[in-house]
Amino acid sequence: MAAAERDDDIGAPPRAAIRGRGTAVAPAGRFESTIREAVDDGWDLPPDPAPAPQTEVFVDHARSIITRNTSPDLPFEQSINPYRGCEHGCVYCYARPAQAYLNLSPGLDFETKLFYKPNAAVLLDAELRKPGYRPSMISLGANTDPYQPIERKLGITRSILEVLRRFHHPVGIVTKGAAMIERDLDLLTELARDELVHVAISITTLDPELKRRLEPRTAAPATRLRVIERLSAAGVPTMVFFSPVIPFINDAEMEAVLTAARNAGAAHASYILLRLPHEVKLLFRDWLATHYPQKADHVMSLVQQMRGGRDNDSQFGSRMRGQGAYADVLEQRFKAACRRLGLNLSRGPALRLDRFAPPLAPGDQLGLGF
Repeated sequence: MAAAERDDDIGAPPRAAIRGRGTAVAPAGRFESTIREAVDDGWDLPPDPAPAPQTEVFVDHARSIITRNTSPDLPFEQSINPYRGCEHGCVYCYARPAQAYLNLSPGLDFETKLFYKPNAAVLLDAELRKPGYRPSMISLGANTDPYQPIERKLGITRSILEVLRRFHHPVGIVTKGAAMIERDLDLLTELARDELVHVAISITTLDPELKRRLEPRTAAPATRLRVIERLSAAGVPTMVFFSPVIPFINDAEMEAVLTAARNAGAAHASYILLRLPHEVKLLFRDWLATHYPQKADHVMSLVQQMRGGRDNDSQFGSRMRGQGAYADVLEQRFKAACRRLGLNLSRGPALRLDRFAPPLAPGDQLGLGF
């Protein structure tokens, strides 16, 4: 990639928002060795209007498909990300810094330059057939959303689910999508029948205007509630993520979101505090300056109170929920709301591992059937 433009000067005036995009800036990735900076050349001419950034899609030539982790904060050890980058454009997305590994900006590049893995299903089939493989739940959507808009055309997530269904392999899904996960209701219903799937629908706000600013290309809040209702009615275990919780922006909605999700059929709930790793803190500060300049200082003050005086805390044990008085109040509110609504009465669906059985591959010899 060519040298990156440097847009990370926090003291600069706020940029005009770009319709349909989560951020209007493109900070250089932290691995870039060369940057460009705009300078005044002395010519008093109005700048040329920048064209609206268009989405570009590229092939990701993956050699493996399952990512493994040992994080004590995560309820899974395996995950699959069908896509790199995410057109949903959530300004707060903790996955944005990963774009720097591709020599791209975690800002606009993250939501406009997308990568897909056309051989995902083939790679997954091969990995699940390895003699030493031992099944444990695979999470879809741990990094970027498996049901972002390009899934409609490419169908990578569906191809992965088809493999998991054939192998009777457990899977968990996290998404803000709607139409595409409803498209896959046939597969999800089959997996649910064998106790092999659960779905978490992430709802950040019930306010369509705040949704448009925070996560511009995600499904509307009412549409996500409809997805919870449809999945639950079809027998697919479904929960709600109130995530991320942003102080003084959406934290007052916690009880309302949990209530709406429970009324739609969700049986479980969770929440995650706003995380601002690496370049995300610059993007989020710029977003606050653009959309909520009068609240910006107070929001960041509360964030830092829960993050040990910093914008972000990456330590296991505190990075998801924060610490301090404000974080404690959030946790107490969440537990009280769940008790009142009857959420989290059980530990959640225990997905079956004993059903895992690789199907015969082309050329395999059939058993004698004795």
